[in-house]
Amino acid sequence: MHSNNSWARGFMALFAIVLTMGLALAACPAEAAPFAYVTNEHSNNVSVIDTATNTLVATIPVGTIPFAVAVTPDGTHVYVTNDGSNNVSVIGTATNTVVKTIPVGKNPVGVAVTPDGTHVYVANEGSGSVSVIARPGNTVVATIPVGTGPFGVAITADGTHAYATNINSANVSVIHTATNTVAGLPIPVGMDPVGVAVTPDGTQVYVANSGSNNVSVIHRPGNTVVQTIPVGTTPGVGVAVTPDGTHVYVTNSVSNNVSVIHRPGNTVVKAIPVGTTPVGVAVTPDGTHVYVANNNSDTISVIARPGNTVVKTIPVGTGPVGVAIGP
Repeated sequence: MHSNNSWARGFMALFAIVLTMGLALAACPAEAAPFAYVTNEHSNNVSVIDTATNTLVATIPVGTIPFAVAVTPDGTHVYVTNDGSNNVSVIGTATNTVVKTIPVGKNPVGVAVTPDGTHVYVANEGSGSVSVIARPGNTVVATIPVGTGPFGVAITADGTHAYATNINSANVSVIHTATNTVAGLPIPVGMDPVGVAVTPDGTQVYVANSGSNNVSVIHRPGNTVVQTIPVGTTPGVGVAVTPDGTHVYVTNSVSNNVSVIHRPGNTVVKAIPVGTTPVGVAVTPDGTHVYVANNNSDTISVIARPGNTVVKTIPVGTGPVGVAIGP
């Protein structure tokens, strides 16, 4: 009888240890994959995709004709430009609800958050200006006149400059973020420049010229165009650089594919067929996947890297345009 009691006490002690380990593991869940946020211009909402499972997990109502989207570096908030209601919706990612609506200029389209998360830059196509929103208060603290029809906006990794494409004046305005003033003369590029992205090392800026079917490469800090790269037909809103800076992805809205540019040689190494009218594009933080918004297919194409093949097609809202992925 004494032996059986010893066995029971030993078993219970072992069980307690296992239970404690289990509770400790439960208290430290595996790190969640980032979420992708997709603006749907015709259904006036944002689709949220879990990139671990490539499933739709939430749909968030926003303003009228949501266009571009950007996620803060800490992943706590998402900024959505509403082209039809002249404002910006701020989504709190903890609840996936709109926590504030900020009036900006006319027809806001492009949006970008500074690397330190303190400011948001919004290109107002109808006002010829860029609105600067200060965080965390979410108030407009500056309105910067730029070229005609500012469309896309991107910020350098050091946060010192913002680049705004001006679709109707065929150039790019450079903004000093410290003073929120335009630095020097605009940079001439191709016809109808829209999408823009800066390399992680800050040495080059890629501009998609939708009317010229090419991409202008601006070298920094001199801000001169050093190369023009032919891509597909009507490259649009989507330009994204991989985290390691080795490749640039450009959506071509009429040829229904994505051009892959290899750096530093700046040669197109592949054209990836996707859905109909691809526009927005974003790369996951680990660089393993690329998400493409297909405006007329109401889907997101997921491209696996480095093979550059479409591995998943995800239905979203009506008329997806912009896509951004959290940290």
